[in-house]
Amino acid sequence: MTNRTTWQRLILSASSSTLTALLLCASVPTQASAPTSGFSAKTPNTDVASSSAYVSHFWDALVLEPQTAWSQLRKSFAWQDQRLSAQAQARVDKWIEHYRASPENIATITQRATPWLAFITQQVDARNLPGEIALIPFIESSFDPSARSHRGAAGLWQFMPGTGDALGLVRNGHYDGRLDVITSTQAALDYIEMQADQWYDGNLPLSLAAYNAGAGTVNRAVRNAQSQGKSGHYWNLQLPNETMQYVPKLHAIAAIVADPERYNVNLPEIEAEPAFAKVQLSHSLTLSEASRLLDVEQSALAELNPGLLNGAIDPRSAQTLLVPDEASHAMIAKLSQGESQSAQVAEPIPDTYRVERGDNLSTIAARHNLTQQHIMRLNAIERPDTLQPGQLLTLSDS
Repeated sequence: MTNRTTWQRLILSASSSTLTALLLCASVPTQASAPTSGFSAKTPNTDVASSSAYVSHFWDALVLEPQTAWSQLRKSFAWQDQRLSAQAQARVDKWIEHYRASPENIATITQRATPWLAFITQQVDARNLPGEIALIPFIESSFDPSARSHRGAAGLWQFMPGTGDALGLVRNGHYDGRLDVITSTQAALDYIEMQADQWYDGNLPLSLAAYNAGAGTVNRAVRNAQSQGKSGHYWNLQLPNETMQYVPKLHAIAAIVADPERYNVNLPEIEAEPAFAKVQLSHSLTLSEASRLLDVEQSALAELNPGLLNGAIDPRSAQTLLVPDEASHAMIAKLSQGESQSAQVAEPIPDTYRVERGDNLSTIAARHNLTQQHIMRLNAIERPDTLQPGQLLTLSDS
């Protein structure tokens, strides 16, 4: 949880009358601070000087450093003061040295994080999760929301297709929710919290290991460790090598972000607020049309919306378009209200649909604005993975 100093709390919560009262209190020396001898009520110059000093100290206390995404992130760090065992710390130090050896890579990755870091930090903080969790995309995708692995994982959080489907991330020929930073971030944090609660009594390092290797792999490792009289904590498990390095990497990059000067690393300036605005749409819209209406570069819209595979948003798959924050707020409001030449009436739902190669129940449901359960009920489908190409599905009760 983000920690604020006492003065920050006063600033955020105090009314003008409260601040006035604080000023009055600050201008009067306390009894403890008054001289024990030689004090006279007839020394107004001394009183004025003393009062001025107290007021000056009060306002000095109100001078805060400008907030950035990095400063907000550091406030929410929770692991930096933890004492690790010598063996665990050695694993972290190994990765600190690895990252320090290539500062240009850190510069590239953190620069790529510029549009996303403030938003992700806010989402992590809202859940009272350690701020270190916001740096998982550094490890997973180098903060590239369009990243794809040779194994099929995609997006900032590198979801495999099956995992994304299970978490409700829509995936079809027009849209891939794994590439949508808004929806994939929510899904990733849901997944981390869910596994921590379901399997590990809230233990986040074990949940992160399961995020990387799967809960089955981690649970077996925990049982093996416990059978040998060990605690079953992450640091004494025997896991696949990538998973053994996963949490140490996160500790290492967080340590560098916490004190970049110590490690001779320069971090890019990133504003404390997200660099984009959200536009909720109920109608289809191409990025070309949005670019013209908002007077922003189409390439900027494409970078903010990598989940739109065909350069257009279809509300049957996604309803949120991200636009640069400098776009006209008036036009953003008009788009949200559906005032666009491209507004279309949604197509009626057909009575039937023939399954094509590559289809799955999730994509079919999203394409026709239906739920998977609705299609399964109409077609007496017990398992969604039994669909076959050429199969005719009933979509409507009529």
